[in-house]
Amino acid sequence: MNNNRFFLQIHPDDNVLVALRDLPPGTEIDFGGERITILSGVKAKHKFTIGPLAAGADVRMYGVLVGKTNVALPRGETLTTHNIHHAAAPFELGERRLDWQKPDTSAFDGQVFMGYHRSNGTVGTANYWLVIPMVFCENRNVLVMKNALEDRLGYGKRSNDYEPEVEQLIQLYRSGATVEDILNADITVEKELDTGKRLFEHVDGVKFLNHQMGCGGTRIDSDALCGLLAGYITHPNVAGATVLSLGCQHAQASILREEIAKRDPNFDKPLYVFEQQLMGTETNLLQQALKSTFAGLMQANQQRRQPAPLSKLCIGLECGGSDGFSGISANPALGYVSDMLVAMGGSVILSEFPELCGVEQELSDRCVDEETALYFMELMTTYNARAEADGSGFYANPSPGNIRDGLITDAIKSAGAAKKGGTSPVTAVVDYPGVANKPGLNLLCTPGNDVESTTAEVGAGANVVLFTTGLGTPTGNPIAPVIKLATNTKLYRRMPDIIDINCGTIIEGEETIAQVAHSILRYIIEVASGNVQPKAVQLGQDDFIPWRRGVSL
Repeated sequence: MNNNRFFLQIHPDDNVLVALRDLPPGTEIDFGGERITILSGVKAKHKFTIGPLAAGADVRMYGVLVGKTNVALPRGETLTTHNIHHAAAPFELGERRLDWQKPDTSAFDGQVFMGYHRSNGTVGTANYWLVIPMVFCENRNVLVMKNALEDRLGYGKRSNDYEPEVEQLIQLYRSGATVEDILNADITVEKELDTGKRLFEHVDGVKFLNHQMGCGGTRIDSDALCGLLAGYITHPNVAGATVLSLGCQHAQASILREEIAKRDPNFDKPLYVFEQQLMGTETNLLQQALKSTFAGLMQANQQRRQPAPLSKLCIGLECGGSDGFSGISANPALGYVSDMLVAMGGSVILSEFPELCGVEQELSDRCVDEETALYFMELMTTYNARAEADGSGFYANPSPGNIRDGLITDAIKSAGAAKKGGTSPVTAVVDYPGVANKPGLNLLCTPGNDVESTTAEVGAGANVVLFTTGLGTPTGNPIAPVIKLATNTKLYRRMPDIIDINCGTIIEGEETIAQVAHSILRYIIEVASGNVQPKAVQLGQDDFIPWRRGVSL
């Protein structure tokens, strides 16, 4: 059999192979001149042994330790959660390994994107107005503003409006339909994205955030919330903001202003802050907030897209609903994109620290100096210790979906997830909710939770997010376009409403990682210029979850 079609050894030091398609029991393969008989059957994306392994033996993938055997395993045996367990190699401060092979970027020489230039030198890929609550008590008032403004300003109706389906069900009920009739009814309605006329042509939307924080938790969490919100207000994709505060909560408006000043000392965007307890009636609060928001939108509408070099892109790297192909198709393609962007002077953010477990040595060795390396190792060690103190740990990170599709230990998942960061040196390590937009590869401490991590990356400065998935997830963000990339063609065809790019062609041998990476970068330029809307933007998938700095994997 052809190795490229049926199985793959990712690294020459690996003692397991990845099945690229289902291999039934009794299948014989030729690997390195030796015959291997598949014993129990291996589903695509799962792994099997190259040779016999004793109980307690190391299991290696991507050239690193990813687990240990619970029992002796013969050649050709499938790896499962029963016969191996998570294990990762210890790490220490090592020598700097900063040499890397810069990819050829000549195809993008002179390329620009059309973005919104801000006074602090950053460039936005979109132009939004924000309405933000300082505390969960103001969520309802934010919703009232949303109901008052969104449709009237031309930002309301989208292709995921299901009112016509509900109307059909109402008519069926009124006509005497039974429960069985309702369950079997065909209520399919052909819909298209409503591109009705916006009142403010050069404003991409008004985004109304909500959250369940700001008071009642720890001061660490409320202060972090203020930092995150400041990151969104100062974000290059944001023209200005309206902030609603109750007044008595931990997350004070004064703290928010301090955090804004840290990120942008010369902050000059329109910012309107209203405290309900000072203003009295809800009517007074909302009328003043509506007037100010409308005035801010008039100012934001004066902005225009202008050419910007690709070095002004800051790309967030994310994965969710990962599978056994993530680390050999979509994630390496993102790694190649990351290296191209870094070579052109741009910024990339790699986060999800629980999904870097097992590759700490490589990443710390790639840090530009010892101080940065030590900080990364400290964050990793502290985070895992907190998780273990609460009865968990990085080992508990893989989800049932991950495990079902071949990621059966956290180290296997992590070794593949880290491929998104490419091979360039790590120029900065940042703790949440800091800014991570330094040119080069930035490591940002976040949980592995898709939405919490994406929320944090955007707050740290990402003006575009690349999100790989093997199982399918709709995750988006209110202010930064999230581009969804499938690790396999089957997913791309099954969920075309949420997936933008297919990386499954790498698995099938139709395209190389470099070819797919070039296509991704061309797509990024179109999205950053406002010429193309990713599916998450079309669907209005505005996910926003701040990280409570307790334990979240």
